[in-house]
Amino acid sequence: MTCLGDIGQYDMVYCSHALEHLLPHEVQTALNEFKRVLKPNGGVVIMVPDLEDVPCDDAVLYESPAGPIRGADLYYGFRSKLERNPYMAHKTGFVATTLQAELEAAGFRSVTTRRLDCYNLMGAGLK
Repeated sequence: MTCLGDIGQYDMVYCSHALEHLLPHEVQTALNEFKRVLKPNGGVVIMVPDLEDVPCDDAVLYESPAGPIRGADLYYGFRSKLERNPYMAHKTGFVATTLQAELEAAGFRSVTTRRLDCYNLMGAGLK
């Protein structure tokens, strides 16, 4: 029988649009778990919404296959889906400096962040 504490060791952890659904105090717990299951020199890649310079309003930022994405959707979660699925709510927001600080606080090294198209923010680091 395998206990969750026994999983690992992995070369990489990829986390796409999940950290923003955690409360701020839970982000470090998640990052510490990512680091725990990595092999030495293993990598983590994190994708989150990029809130830098995004007004929290109803102006359409871009069209997605699910429909128009507005600034307030990046802050709170895709509002047209929240009533039926409250788990889509965003509880933590990130810009490049805050994502980098969270990764460094978790002990990742060689941390880098990049702002990408469609208001995506990528952070990466090594164990």
